[in-house]
Amino acid sequence: MTSKATSRDARTTPRGVPGIPGVLLAGGLARRMGGGDKPMRTIAGRTILDRVIERLAPQCDGLILNANGDPARFAAFGLPVIADGVADFPGPLAGILAALDWAAASRPDVKFVLSAAADCPFLPRDLVSRLYGALEAENADLAVAASDGQSHPVIGLWRVGLREQLRHALVVEDIRKIDRWTARYRLATVTWPITPLDPFFNANTMDDIAEAERFAALGGD
Repeated sequence: MTSKATSRDARTTPRGVPGIPGVLLAGGLARRMGGGDKPMRTIAGRTILDRVIERLAPQCDGLILNANGDPARFAAFGLPVIADGVADFPGPLAGILAALDWAAASRPDVKFVLSAAADCPFLPRDLVSRLYGALEAENADLAVAASDGQSHPVIGLWRVGLREQLRHALVVEDIRKIDRWTARYRLATVTWPITPLDPFFNANTMDDIAEAERFAALGGD
């Protein structure tokens, strides 16, 4: 199990990319697996969350975990745990807002936060550099990942300066779908190939876990 994965001395920020902290969104209840925290399921003897941390820690300037409930269940991973700051708004936008608020309070030096689903064990190792490169090249406000003709809006770069607009969208306008909110801004979309496996594969069912086990046995890359 990964420990103290947020030590900045242990990480190399991709060349040309500013320090960008990452938030791992762990709000799913794994109903199709009988409940519980999906990121705590194991693949080839390691938790999905451990695998996500391994992928993102070298790319990010610190990691935090967004989860509600008792944070002690994640203590072994050595990550700060932040809960949603807006009541009764389940879903990834609330977690992203919590991360932007955390960055504004704790890391006023950063302009962007990366978000990623905590149940995607094979995230690309060039995720941050490619998202940031596209955002800069297209003079965009936000950047999201895509594969196989499908956008993955929960995996993206978020401008900290837009946090009050996001809060208004959640609290006043009752907007919960990510793509409804991102449609208001200049959005860069970066596509990854899906061979040998879609890097944004997420484990929603026990069949998915079995498929992930097979891929991990082949090296996971």
